[in-house]
Amino acid sequence: MSSPAAGRLPRPLVDCHVHLFPDRLFDAIWRQFVTDYGWKVLHQLYWRECLAHLRERGVGTVVYSNYAHRSGIARGLNDWNLGVLAADPSLFCFAAFHPDDEDCLAMAEELLTHPRILGFKLQLLVQRFPPDDPRLYPLYELVMAKGKRLLLHVGTGPVGNEFVGVLPFRRLLARYPDLPAIVAHMGALEYGAFGDLLPDHPNLLLDTAFAFLPSLGAVCDLSPEFLERWRDRILYGSDFPNILFTREEEIDTLLGMDLSPEFYAAVFRDNGLRLSRGTSRTGGQAPHDAITS
Repeated sequence: MSSPAAGRLPRPLVDCHVHLFPDRLFDAIWRQFVTDYGWKVLHQLYWRECLAHLRERGVGTVVYSNYAHRSGIARGLNDWNLGVLAADPSLFCFAAFHPDDEDCLAMAEELLTHPRILGFKLQLLVQRFPPDDPRLYPLYELVMAKGKRLLLHVGTGPVGNEFVGVLPFRRLLARYPDLPAIVAHMGALEYGAFGDLLPDHPNLLLDTAFAFLPSLGAVCDLSPEFLERWRDRILYGSDFPNILFTREEEIDTLLGMDLSPEFYAAVFRDNGLRLSRGTSRTGGQAPHDAITS
């Protein structure tokens, strides 16, 4: 780690927001980042190299995801996911889904029987449908019935479009108030509006990925009091490898907030372990475990 303060972190870390794709798809995504945003990804590492990089830096359990940017590719991605999971028993996955695929629900039901597939990733900015699209309702109901989760890129950061933002997400929660969803990136860039949803929606979690980066010019503005209050509902995620700055910058930003040892233990380890074991806490602020970090 880049700071002596990093000694306050638990070991090993659990990283709940990592991207793994087949090599050729990674190459296409990195090219698209340059085309769409003018961003060159710092670590252009393929999946085995990604895992080696993270584990050399104190990460144990890795929860990764990928998504189907168009119809017709989810099945192939998920076949690849099953191979990756078989190759590394410490990995957990949010699998790919596209509602326009003919066999999408049958595929989803089959995948959810896998103990290390935690649910599905929806990248609504890229996939270009809103979270309350009725085509997704059968998926949500299936995921809830199976006791699994959703990982949603539903915020307006780094950019927005008509498919993302807190308003369509509120519409979704009006229909499914107990939706077991993780809102990526702390709801960037509408941090406060997404944070306000936590009291009324006990199955909602947030992850830190790409949210605490001063070099990006926008840091999550939720208060330390908010972060402490909801520390059992926040997951650490690095967004690796699709980042512009080192993952240590975000960690150091969080350490620089001088939050409690209980916060760092919960966010960087314990909440992720509960997620991967399928026992994430619900119901607001829960009693904290006794942690030695």
